[in-house]
Amino acid sequence: MTAQASNPVRRIVTGHDAAGKAVVRSDDLLPVTPIPSGDANFSLIWTTATVPADNNDETDGRLREAGLTLHQGSVIRIVDMLPGGASPMHRSSSIDYGIVLSGLVELELDDGAVTTAHAGDIIVQRGTLHLWRNPSETDICRIAFVLIEAAPVQVNGAPLPDVEP
Repeated sequence: MTAQASNPVRRIVTGHDAAGKAVVRSDDLLPVTPIPSGDANFSLIWTTATVPADNNDETDGRLREAGLTLHQGSVIRIVDMLPGGASPMHRSSSIDYGIVLSGLVELELDDGAVTTAHAGDIIVQRGTLHLWRNPSETDICRIAFVLIEAAPVQVNGAPLPDVEP
């Protein structure tokens, strides 16, 4: 698998002027760049430092440091899974909404069960141990992920630990 260029993502951010009138604060194209593992390209679109979000915070959410999820906050990012690419197994204490925009992706759970999602499908990921795989040999799979911190899943009274890739 070799790194492939991904199309940029257009981001439009609204806000308010001094009189409280709605305005467009920014309208820009964001790069989608390779991650170190080489299986995908990411573009961080926005984050919030808290949930509920503070719409008085004028920080450009893209500039906030975010890992897979943001402790006490939320993240939206575009992930371009490269042809043949697969993530490592991972789990985070978050609820994740994955919206497949193009291509197809396989969701594999820790028991080996595989579910294929196509463009237009939405995956609600609830703190499970899983990996993502693009089975295509030629096409990128673009997914928009919204991640919001959640309490860890409890099994027999103990929280399941996060598993970082």
